[in-house]
Amino acid sequence: MTALSWGAIGAGLLLGYLLGSVPFGLLLTRAAGLGDVRAIGSGNIGATNVLRTGRKGLAAATLLFDALKGTVAILVALRLLGPEAALAAAAGAFLGHVFPVWLGFKGGKGVATFIGCLLALDWRVALIFAAVWLGVAFVSRYSSLAALVASILTPFGLWYFGDAPTALAMAGLVVVLWFKHRPNIERLLAGTEGRIGQKG
Repeated sequence: MTALSWGAIGAGLLLGYLLGSVPFGLLLTRAAGLGDVRAIGSGNIGATNVLRTGRKGLAAATLLFDALKGTVAILVALRLLGPEAALAAAAGAFLGHVFPVWLGFKGGKGVATFIGCLLALDWRVALIFAAVWLGVAFVSRYSSLAALVASILTPFGLWYFGDAPTALAMAGLVVVLWFKHRPNIERLLAGTEGRIGQKG
């Protein structure tokens, strides 16, 4: 791999990280006069915790913008820097959301940004993720459980459609996603995890 290729990958990673680190959940709830969303529920800045404020519109907007961080980062990197940089941008956007520099590297769980990345990388796998998430969430009413089940199927879906490099890269992000969900997993096992729609 040439120095130019490594430069493009680095630029894609940085682009993704800067976009991914914008904390839309925190910004939107503060703009709505609801204070710091990290002070309620799970303390997360993502859409599920924003929903605990009782403001469904804000939660939907958070979900949309957090997803678009990944989609936009990939599409811009793909157009300007090439496919390898686009994959790096996906990783950067996800890691930026999970470990944002602006919040002391304490961000969200990354589910919405993960979906946004999938949408740009392979819309078929994004649809599979959404279908599995909706099915598990409908039955269990646990957003975290739905995300965990859907995410672990993602690399297999990408591999099935013949994209081994992307499958490997996304498998790495799945590991981070599960790591960030450790408190949720503990609460799920203890039966104390908050359900979808439950207010903080």
